[in-house]
Amino acid sequence: MSLSSIIGNALSGLQASQIGLQVSSNNVANVNTPGYARTIATFTSRNVGGQAMGVDVAGVQRVADLYLQAAALRASADAGAADVASQALDRFQSQVGGLDDEGSIFSRLHRAFNSINSASVEPALTVARLSAATDLQSFFDEAKRLSGELRSQRLETETRITATVSRMNEILGELQKLNRDVQALAVNTSDTTGAANRQAELLDELSTYVDIRTQPLGDGRIVVRTGDGIPLLDNEAATLRYSPAGNGGYEASFAAIEIVSKTGGANTALDSHIASGELRGLLDVRDSELPALAEELAELVAGATDALNAAHNNASSVPPPASLTGRNTGLLASDAHGFTGATTLAVVDTAGALVKRIDINFTAGTYSVDGGAATAFSGGTIGDVVSDINSALGGNGSASFTNGQLTISATGGDGIATLQDSTSPASRGGRGFAHFFGLNDIVDSARPQFFETGLSATDAHGFTAGQTLSFKVMAPDGRTAQNVTITVGGTSFSDLMTSLNDPVTGLGRYATFSLDGNGRLVETPVSGYANFDVELTSDSTSRGGTGLSFSQMFGVGLAAKANRAELANVRDAIRNDSSRLALAELDITGASTAGDLVLTNGDGRGGAALQQALTSTRTFRAAGGFSAGTSTLESYAARLAGDIGARSARAERSAQGAESLKQVAAEKRANVEGVSLDEELANMTLYQQSYNASARLLQAAKELTDTLLSLV
Repeated sequence: MSLSSIIGNALSGLQASQIGLQVSSNNVANVNTPGYARTIATFTSRNVGGQAMGVDVAGVQRVADLYLQAAALRASADAGAADVASQALDRFQSQVGGLDDEGSIFSRLHRAFNSINSASVEPALTVARLSAATDLQSFFDEAKRLSGELRSQRLETETRITATVSRMNEILGELQKLNRDVQALAVNTSDTTGAANRQAELLDELSTYVDIRTQPLGDGRIVVRTGDGIPLLDNEAATLRYSPAGNGGYEASFAAIEIVSKTGGANTALDSHIASGELRGLLDVRDSELPALAEELAELVAGATDALNAAHNNASSVPPPASLTGRNTGLLASDAHGFTGATTLAVVDTAGALVKRIDINFTAGTYSVDGGAATAFSGGTIGDVVSDINSALGGNGSASFTNGQLTISATGGDGIATLQDSTSPASRGGRGFAHFFGLNDIVDSARPQFFETGLSATDAHGFTAGQTLSFKVMAPDGRTAQNVTITVGGTSFSDLMTSLNDPVTGLGRYATFSLDGNGRLVETPVSGYANFDVELTSDSTSRGGTGLSFSQMFGVGLAAKANRAELANVRDAIRNDSSRLALAELDITGASTAGDLVLTNGDGRGGAALQQALTSTRTFRAAGGFSAGTSTLESYAARLAGDIGARSARAERSAQGAESLKQVAAEKRANVEGVSLDEELANMTLYQQSYNASARLLQAAKELTDTLLSLV
C-alpha cells in the first residue's frame, strides 16, 4: 500500500467520523424538539481497482416509520376533536350546575313553585305574592343567562374556526415551500433532514386540526390529503376560505369551509370531508351539540310558560283587572275562530260581585248574556266572535282584536275575569279561550312559546305574494345537498303546503309538510331521506299586520325554537303590582246572577292550580336529543339535567380515550424515531475513537514519510 493510499484512507476516516459526530450531537441537541426524528449517517466502503481506499458517507437519513407516523396523525386528529367537545360541554355543565345547587335553574324552578304554593295558602299576604313573582322571574333570568352562554360559546367556536382555517392556510403554504426546498436539496446535497423534520413538525400540527393522510414522493416532497382523499397539498397548496358569520345567534347561517378552485371553477366544500380533528370538533359543537342543548333548554322554558299561563288564564286576581290584553297570536280577524267547547266571561266589581256574565258555546256557535236565551254568532270568524262579545258587553265593557291581539275591557271601575267550562272546556290548538289568546298570562313573551296555531289547510295563509322562505338541506355527511327558496303564492295554507312539498322547486324530495289537527306544522321525511336535515336559512314573510313570520308562528328553524328561552318574563303588570297575581277563581254557575259574590280575596284555588303546573302531565315537543312525548315539568327538568351531565360525561370519556390512544401512538413512534441519549453517547464514543484511529493513521504516514526522507 502506497503512502498516498494510507493518507487517503486516513482523511476519509476523519471526514466520516466528523459527520458521524455532527449527526449524533445534532440528535442530542434536538432530543426534546417536537416533530424531530433522529438521523443516522450511512457509510460505504470506498473501493478503487479492487483495493480498499477508505470510507464514503452515503448520506444522512431520518429514522422514520411511515405507518407509525400515519397512526400518530390519526390519533392526534381524534384527540383534537374529542377534546374540543369535552371542553365545551364541561364548561356549559359547570354553568348549569346540578339539581341540588342553590343557584341552578332547576333549584330556581322548584323555589318558584314553592313560593306560588305559599302564596296560594295565604293569597291575601302581599309578601308571599311578591316572593312568588320574584322567584319565578329568577327562573326565567337564569334561563336567559344559560341561553346567552350557549350563544357566547357558539361565537367563540366560530372565532376559533376562523383562526384554525387561517392557520391551516399558513401551514399548507409553508409545506409547499418546504417541498420545493427539499426537492432542491436532494439535487445539491445528501442531507435533507432539516427540511424533512420541519415537514414532520408541521404535519403533526396540521393533524390536530383536521384528519390527514400523507404520501412521500421519491424526491423528498410530500402530498397531503384529507382522510377521504381531498387534496390539500400536491403540486400546489390548497387555499381554504371561510366567511365567518360574525355572531353565534340562533338565527345565524354559517358558511361552508371551501377549497378555492385554482381554475376559476366551483369551489369544493370541505366540511363534509373533515372526519376528525379540532376543526371537526368545533363544527360539531357549533352546529350540533350547542343547538341541541339550546332547544332542550327552550322547551323547558316554553313548557313552564305554557303550563303557568294555562292555570293563570283560568284564574283571577281580586279585584280582577279592568282590562285583559292578550299576546300576539299571529291570527287575523278573518281567520275561522276554530274553537270548540264553552267558556264564560264575567264583568266583576271591586267587591267581587258579578255585574255581567257572558256564556259562549263555540261548539253550538252561540252566546248568552246573564243566563238569557242563546244568540247565534254573527259569523264564524275571530272578528265575528269578538264583535259578538263586544255587543254582549254593552255598556259594561268592550272587546277588540288588532294585529293579532285580543283585548277585553270593563268600564266603570269593574274588572274582567274568565272561566273554562268544567264539562266541555273551550279549546283551540289544545288551549282554552283565554289561554290561547293570552288574556291573563302570568308569563309574557314577544314571540310564540307554543306552535299549535289552530289553523287549518283551508285558512287563508295571510302572507304577501312574493315573500320568501329559504332552506338548506343537509345530508348525513354534513354536505349541503340542496338550497331551496320557496316563494309565497296562492291564498290558502294548502297552497303554501303544496309549494313546500313540490319535489322539484320545493322540499318534497326530502320531506313533506302538513298541518295537524291543532294547527301545528308536521314534517315527515321522505323514505330514504330520514337522516337529511332541512334547515331554515331566511324568512321574509309577515302575516298581515301581526308582524309574525311563518317560521315564528310554526316554530321552523333553530331561532324560532331556541330563542324562546330568552323571551319569557313575568308580566310587568304583575311584577309592578303583586295584587295582579291571579290566585282566586270565579265561583260562578249557570244560576249565578248579577250581585252574586263570585270572587273572594281569601280564595287560593287559582294559586293551587298554578302550583300543580309543576307536576301535571303535559306534552313536550321534540327538542335536541329528546323525542316528543308527555311528561311533567318537574320530570322534564330532571331529564334536561341528566342529558347535560350525560353529554359532558360521554365527551370527557371520549377525550380521555382518544388522548390515551394518542399517547400510545406517540410512544410507539418515539421508540423508533426518538433520540436515545445512551445510544447517541455510545455513537459519539465510537466516532471519537474512529476519529482518533484515523488521526493515528495519518500520524503514522507522516512519521513514515519523515523516516524515508531522512534516509535520502
